[in-house]
Amino acid sequence: MLKFRLPSAIALAAGVSVLTLTALPAGKAQETDSEATGQQLGASPGGGDATTGGALNSGGNAGTEGETTTEAASEPQATSNGSEANGADGSDSSGSSTAAANNSGQAPAPRERRDIPLVPAQSTWDGFHGQLNAQKYSPLDQITADNVGELEKVWEYHTGDVSDGSGDLPTTVWSATPIYANDTLYIGTPFYRVIALDPATGEEKWTFDSQSTLKALTQPALKNRGVAYWEAENPQEGEACQKIVYLGTMDARLFAIDADTGKPCENFADNGVLDVNQWNTTNARWPLSLLQPPTITGDHVIIGWAGMDWAYEEAPPGTVFSVNARTGELEWTLDFIPEAIRERTGTANVWTAMSVDEGLGLVYLPVSSPSPNYWGGNRTEEIPLATSTTAVDIETGEVVWSRQWVHHDIWDYDINSAPTLMDITVDGKTIPALMQATKMGFLFVVNRETGEDVWPIEERPVPSGHVEGEVYAPTQPFPTKPEPLLDQAEKPKAWWLADLASAGACSRLIDSLHYEGMYSPPITEGNGVAAFPDSSGGVQWGGVAYDPTTETAVVNTSHILQYIQLYDRKTYNEIAGGSGNESGFYPQEGAPFGMSLKVALNWLGMPCWEPPYGELVAIDMKTGDIKWRHPIGSSQKYGFYMPESLGSPTIGGPAVTAGGVIFIGASMDAKVRAYSLETGEELWSDIVEAPAVSNPAVFEHDGRQYVAFTAGGNTILKDQVGDQVVVYALPQDE
Repeated sequence: MLKFRLPSAIALAAGVSVLTLTALPAGKAQETDSEATGQQLGASPGGGDATTGGALNSGGNAGTEGETTTEAASEPQATSNGSEANGADGSDSSGSSTAAANNSGQAPAPRERRDIPLVPAQSTWDGFHGQLNAQKYSPLDQITADNVGELEKVWEYHTGDVSDGSGDLPTTVWSATPIYANDTLYIGTPFYRVIALDPATGEEKWTFDSQSTLKALTQPALKNRGVAYWEAENPQEGEACQKIVYLGTMDARLFAIDADTGKPCENFADNGVLDVNQWNTTNARWPLSLLQPPTITGDHVIIGWAGMDWAYEEAPPGTVFSVNARTGELEWTLDFIPEAIRERTGTANVWTAMSVDEGLGLVYLPVSSPSPNYWGGNRTEEIPLATSTTAVDIETGEVVWSRQWVHHDIWDYDINSAPTLMDITVDGKTIPALMQATKMGFLFVVNRETGEDVWPIEERPVPSGHVEGEVYAPTQPFPTKPEPLLDQAEKPKAWWLADLASAGACSRLIDSLHYEGMYSPPITEGNGVAAFPDSSGGVQWGGVAYDPTTETAVVNTSHILQYIQLYDRKTYNEIAGGSGNESGFYPQEGAPFGMSLKVALNWLGMPCWEPPYGELVAIDMKTGDIKWRHPIGSSQKYGFYMPESLGSPTIGGPAVTAGGVIFIGASMDAKVRAYSLETGEELWSDIVEAPAVSNPAVFEHDGRQYVAFTAGGNTILKDQVGDQVVVYALPQDE
């Protein structure tokens, strides 16, 4: 029986102008000037002449102690009827996707590129996505599509840091990418320890325990996505902390640990510990949880943070911090919410990984949605950097360009993965590109130097609503290529088997849900509005992998039907039940509406909508066309495996290699797999302890190629957790 538990779950200096990018023929952009004084720019539905709408503004106020603070754009004033002035109120403007411009009103001038290749010349897997470009690509080719079927388990290691929630500790959700650096494999755990292992044998070199509070302070579980690594440009032999491993904790502390010895780096912050919560000064309802490893570039440690979803109207406003890798001294701060409205909303933070082009000197930030997530009547002013990809100068924290992918987001469509940086050949020209995957199942492709479209991105009309106090963006950005990873235009149909097993309950539920296509807004009536997809994907934080030799992008996507309902405060207080991992009732305390988010399941736990439930997709980046797509994984629970033709929802991303192989875990059935990059054919698999909801690592040690997974599980998929590190390689000759 198929049974799911899904989910239990500006710019530059003052006076700079902005450039609106609208839907025009490929490679062109509509340009419109506006002084950066709080004015806004937009695009008419479908991409016409620019009108007033969303844009960027200047920041760059001087901080103290050498720190720079960069703020988001100033917001427009609300009109007398409470709607947004020239914004998301159903008027003829849209709040368009925008990019910063120079004083002439043109797109940002090409930046001087340093001689640092986008793709490292040597095999590198020293970060969350393997490399700073987030390609998750290895040039290693010992393991090929022809011999990957011979892979064998070389060693496994159990951290001991695991909980199923039945005892005194919350359940664990472990999604750490193993980091290979300094001839060592470094692992972070959900008990906030670091373990250094011999890559060839799995033998412990050292361990470090942060002694962190093991409480679910901001999340429904103890979470960790691993560690980050820094190395001095010219390490001094005999000196401590020339190589550092960084570990974040849920209680907002960043630990710096000597990568050779496992001892704290005394010169970093306060004896090796940086209290990031010292900068949590507005709406400090929770600590700024450091669940995602920071991004390391040069001597900069760039830190985002996570919070508590759907709980409050007013929450800590989104910020990113850059600190010195050696000392922990604050270098710059970027705020994503305009100061004037910061106290009455919050979030729009960066809780996932970032990517970096060191040649251009840019870090790319995937920014989440503001609070509360499913009602925006408290934040009708423009928040141009929310739900965006924002390119920032590594040295100063200044915004170079930004593209907003959801205007006035009331669906929690956080940009939840690092954009993948890639050089692609389109119509015979090499383009420095960026692909941003999204929860919506859209893949936006822009020039990473300027933010301009590679293929047209159109502003299209979307449904409006009538919830009290809410305003609605009249248009949203839709990419024309690549095509959406799932068809959001129509409400999914009921799956005949689940409908039969429920005596028609599935079809009755789906029929009862309001749906006018993508971006149907939340409502109070009936059973609410269908969301396909919503919080659980399209694409999760694993993001897109990219093979630069064939210019092929690879991404896994989940097809999950959820439904959202708003309740006035009195009704919510009367009916609200519990919540799980991204599913259930949530108060949005302070807002006039609480809400529920549920998965469309029948009484047996079977998904009510038609399969497939997850796919692996390859895209030819020369054309933007889909090369192939196949169901991925098998939906499984209680020991029963359903046909792989139905696919599985997935959490975690793929890795690709020069050997023509895709490695991925991610599926419900607790298997790790290898696929052919050329055809998508499954070539190899193995069962691990729990769903491998993490990115794999591909590395070479002492001349041998290895593939490593962490099998930790996530209750969004099912109640199966683990603490296994498992490493594979080809058999060695006797």
